[in-house]
Amino acid sequence: MSISINAAFDSGNIAVSSISGTSARLTIHKDRESDFYQWFHFRVACDIGDALELSISDLAASAFPEGWDGYAAAASYDREHWFRLETDYDAGLDNGTLTIRHTAEGPLLWVAYFAPYSMERHHHLVSTVSLMDGVSYRCLGESLDGQPIDCLSLGTGDKQVWLYGRQHPGESMAEWWMEGALEMLTDPADPNARALRQKCRFHIVPNMNPDGSRMGHLRSNYAGVNLNREWANPTDERSPEVKAVLAAMDETGVDWAMDVHGDEAIPAVFLAGFEGIPHIREGQMEAYEAFEQLLAKNSPDFQTELGYEKSGPGQANLTLSTTQVAQRFGAVAMTLEMPFKDNRDLPDPEQGWSPERSKLLAHACLATLNQMI
Repeated sequence: MSISINAAFDSGNIAVSSISGTSARLTIHKDRESDFYQWFHFRVACDIGDALELSISDLAASAFPEGWDGYAAAASYDREHWFRLETDYDAGLDNGTLTIRHTAEGPLLWVAYFAPYSMERHHHLVSTVSLMDGVSYRCLGESLDGQPIDCLSLGTGDKQVWLYGRQHPGESMAEWWMEGALEMLTDPADPNARALRQKCRFHIVPNMNPDGSRMGHLRSNYAGVNLNREWANPTDERSPEVKAVLAAMDETGVDWAMDVHGDEAIPAVFLAGFEGIPHIREGQMEAYEAFEQLLAKNSPDFQTELGYEKSGPGQANLTLSTTQVAQRFGAVAMTLEMPFKDNRDLPDPEQGWSPERSKLLAHACLATLNQMI
């Protein structure tokens, strides 16, 4: 019998071109109202022992075609433990084809670009944390499709710290990081968390793009807009998600900020900063660089060799959140990037970069912040 493939669920994305026995030819839907595509998430119904061959084509025109070399697809049978599959990329086949092979060990195999973080899990996270002592909840606004922009706040200190992620919805490792951060910060026994709650007031937005997350987008919201290019002038028509968060930042001010992302091509964890903003305040850049160096000492998963090219003086793109927040508030702001591929310096052949490592990285980032403040 032939396998069957379905993606009609939260964050699902795949188009079936053909199925023959245990082999399938597939493509990825573009984000609504945009040309971005790279995120996939689907399930395969099969028989145990089936030799699956799943080919995803037309990837040379995807958002980041350089992200396919050296990449391995994520998979799960129980949607809790995610592992990597045998995966090959042929740039010359059918405009770029990713071929995934696996011998089925169960009747349902879930396959994704990275371990998904569902909107159901998001709501469970927000509702659970909001009930904890010292935590307050606030809905900052609504997305274009009417979903809440959830914000959790805690801590009694003077330093205003904003943590936010998933502006790009396909970068689901960002919300796994957020879950790790919230677990640590609400742990009454964790000494770093106790100290941070005394020093800081945290404002945490686990998911800035719930519409794109639910729709299986890679990079954009319901209107096809890349939210991380909207921070200079967000509008109700294009980017109410950014407008709501920025308005809340204006109310509190920002001393430290971390925007959490995933990078498709670079096999490493790294930071991007704000060195090219028009006005850098005294000590601002020094604090960023000190944090970066200290995090490299605190976490073997973090490094400073690989990363993005730095902007020249006055050349920063102020439509990005990190540069806009650094310029607007004088904050020590940063973009944290995690890999879709494995971590080059500390590879894990079974899981690659994973939800578990994303959560542990959050712990390391917060421990580093405690040392800095």
